[in-house]
Amino acid sequence: MKQASTVMLVSALSVSLAACSGSNAPAAPQAGSESQPQKLTNLTYWVANHSAAASQMKTYAEMEMYKELEKITGVKVEFQHPPLDAQQQKEQFNLMLASTQLPDVIEYGWTGYPGGPEKAIQDNKIIKLNDLIDKYAPNLKKLLNDHPDWKKQIMTDEGSIYSFPFLRGGEKVRVFFGPGIRQDWLDKVGMKTPTTIDEWYAVLKAFKEKDPNGNGKADEIPFYIDKAMIGVDAPFLGAWGINYSYYQDGGKVKYGPIQPEYKEFLVTMNKWYKEGLLDKDFAAPNDKLYDNKMTTNLMGASVFYNGGGIGKYANLMKDKDPSFKLVAAPYPVLKAGDKSIWGQKDFAANGVGAAITTSNKNPIETVKWLDYAYGEKGDLLFNYGKEGVSYKMENGQAVFLPEVLNPPSGVSLQQSFAKHNRSTWSAPFVMSDNFQMQYLALPTQKDALEIWSKPTAERKMPLVTPTKDESSKYASIMTDIETYRDEMLLKFIMGAEPLDNFDKYVKKIQTMGIEDAIKIQQAALERYNKR
Repeated sequence: MKQASTVMLVSALSVSLAACSGSNAPAAPQAGSESQPQKLTNLTYWVANHSAAASQMKTYAEMEMYKELEKITGVKVEFQHPPLDAQQQKEQFNLMLASTQLPDVIEYGWTGYPGGPEKAIQDNKIIKLNDLIDKYAPNLKKLLNDHPDWKKQIMTDEGSIYSFPFLRGGEKVRVFFGPGIRQDWLDKVGMKTPTTIDEWYAVLKAFKEKDPNGNGKADEIPFYIDKAMIGVDAPFLGAWGINYSYYQDGGKVKYGPIQPEYKEFLVTMNKWYKEGLLDKDFAAPNDKLYDNKMTTNLMGASVFYNGGGIGKYANLMKDKDPSFKLVAAPYPVLKAGDKSIWGQKDFAANGVGAAITTSNKNPIETVKWLDYAYGEKGDLLFNYGKEGVSYKMENGQAVFLPEVLNPPSGVSLQQSFAKHNRSTWSAPFVMSDNFQMQYLALPTQKDALEIWSKPTAERKMPLVTPTKDESSKYASIMTDIETYRDEMLLKFIMGAEPLDNFDKYVKKIQTMGIEDAIKIQQAALERYNKR
């Protein structure tokens, strides 16, 4: 995706894997072991960088939060960052795990590990943390006891806790993504914010034909959406009641891209593409090109993050074009008055967490170090940074300093925060609502939170995982299906493949084993519900 968090991941590993903990390091002690570790003074920590941080620093070690954490704990962290490109990041992750030399801590979306996080434990890559947390992590232990639903989300079906998790602590931090549109363009063409797919079509036609950027050229790009934006939370596709992957309907698992409604969506997108309403570059996403189109008054609508999109472009354009106004739009429906089913709303946990590897020589002390983030002082440090540098306390609440909340033109608010903390993207801590409401500093951002919070998200799948026996089969099936699905999405929309061939497309996916994959997902959902 095109905005900030999309956008996750210094041009090469900052430190070679050979510098990680040695392959001769003893395996971590089993839970309950009373062996006394050496004093922890250094940690190697593999984690994807973020574009907002990478634009200003080579490594997270330069971040104010981690500099202060080192002073507090005496632990020096050597961060290892893969390239920012998501595919290269995945390749680096796989290469790293194929080695016997692992860093002490790996922060990753562990539900994406082949076979799930339980398989990572069985593969002797990371350690099970239940007993270590029970004995040495009082802050996280208390949080999980107080929030059993959080504990359910961070466990495997077998009951293993595999990482120190990223948790969204309140409702206000769980909604941060959705459709957005240029209000100043709407005003120029005399139209209201669209709510249905037909209304969107009419607005985009007006953007195309009525020169809302006022330069006398027919250069407007009415709408941009790529396959990553179509995604699991289904902006626009969700108007048809489905998504781009698995969803549940009354407890029954279904696969969106083979449903009849998916063809209706493709017909619509094909029409928009043929009429020049959809950006011709949508098939080859490019972050810099996307930013350029937004900041040179060419693009009318897309799908945005709240902080890394609406907030980002408002700040980038506040001096360049004072009339620029990007606002949220509701998740569209097919019929006026219908309730949106699909919308982005995260669970408390998203599967991202800091796992301790089997190469770690000091797992107990590492647990204690990671647990700091979940206590009162750690909460302040991870959400806000260093007191007196990025925030101050007022009436018992952390309040960001004006220079942090009002960066100079050309610097986004997310980039301003990234100098101090990791609270605008996933990290092993609990994100607070108080932070979020300060991050969403603009009225348009607060409006976006309200607008995007309205969909029920009732069909969204929880973070389920296959069993060890299922994992290889499932991965084999879905790798081929997802490649074919993505390829055909582009062909259908761009007209390279006639939509009359949709039934052939569905049959091919069926021959590739989708029914077996659905059964695996169904079983995984039922296991999750029994956790």
